[in-house]
Amino acid sequence: MGQRSGCQGRSKTLELTLSETMNTEADVQNNEEEAKEPKAKEQRITSVFGVADLKNGAIGLYNVGQTCCLNSVLQVFLMNIHFTGILRRITVPPHAAQQSKNVPYQMLLLLEEMQCGKRKAVSPINLAWCLSGYRVELFVQHDAAQLFLTVWNLIKRQMKKPELVEELSDLYTICVQEHLTCQKCSFETKRNSSMLTLPLPVLDSNSHMLKTLEDCLQYFFQPEELTDHNMCFCEQCERKTPFLQSMKLVHLPQTLTIHLKRFCFKKSAYILKLSHSLPFPQDLDFNAVLTENQCQADDSEKAAWQYELFAVVAHSGSTSCGHYCTYIRSLTECKWYCFNDSEVCQVSWDDVKCTYGHSNLHWGETAYLLIYMKKHPQ
Repeated sequence: MGQRSGCQGRSKTLELTLSETMNTEADVQNNEEEAKEPKAKEQRITSVFGVADLKNGAIGLYNVGQTCCLNSVLQVFLMNIHFTGILRRITVPPHAAQQSKNVPYQMLLLLEEMQCGKRKAVSPINLAWCLSGYRVELFVQHDAAQLFLTVWNLIKRQMKKPELVEELSDLYTICVQEHLTCQKCSFETKRNSSMLTLPLPVLDSNSHMLKTLEDCLQYFFQPEELTDHNMCFCEQCERKTPFLQSMKLVHLPQTLTIHLKRFCFKKSAYILKLSHSLPFPQDLDFNAVLTENQCQADDSEKAAWQYELFAVVAHSGSTSCGHYCTYIRSLTECKWYCFNDSEVCQVSWDDVKCTYGHSNLHWGETAYLLIYMKKHPQ
């Protein structure tokens, strides 16, 4: 699997900001196709109500060649009724050539097949081939965090309606404010940034294991001293000086994706999976976790920072040979299901807790992505 997005790092550099995610040829290809083809009338598929309704039961996805990671990410999207509510309002491309290259449309077709079919599982092969045109290789293992970002950005880039793009961004985008303060003259700069995931280290700066998800959140938003080779140039001092870097939370979305950085680099570029136990709660209140100094939001914004767990993307195996599955709580039934490619079964919360991890089970199942939903969306 591609583990780079899981590497440990104390620096608050926002490697997952929207402006730094994967470049694709989607915009160029769409513009070329639109120049060749007449403008189509808006079309909608209105028969799709979202597989999260579970009207025909939970539907699995066949593994068509090391696609367990893709299957897990797709289930997280398609079981989210807020996302499918956006997806089923897209403009359908008018020509077959455009349709085969359009990620949102291919996702919509897959959703319709899952919703309307009576089989226990369906094949995502057409969507997989579509993604392969945008450097998402087939028949190789992927990293779930990276794949989530890639698929999300392709969906956003290929949506034609500005209002849907805005809704999609509002549904997933986290806003933070980065503060840099010179330790010599107190000169301060601020920068607003947007992220699709909170990339939380599971080790502190001394390589000590963080014990809970709340500890990881507190550590991520703790101020960090930038000294020695990490010093920054101060415009007022006109030289490099020690700085204090801090992150403040500004806005949290309806669907919050947390990336537990379970993979770290060792000597000789060896990548190690960190499998120690890291409990995470079903209910998460950011007001009870972060201090006032770690937040940059008004009271009405913070009042909505209460979440409940919606899904867990879990990884088992090693860094070179692993497998993904997803645990999802139905938004309509409030029951937990395990989606393991084509196999889907109802599970308990105790089953989900097995993804906390265990230091003695390095090949065991560990949570990698946590997806939370707002309890009371504004």
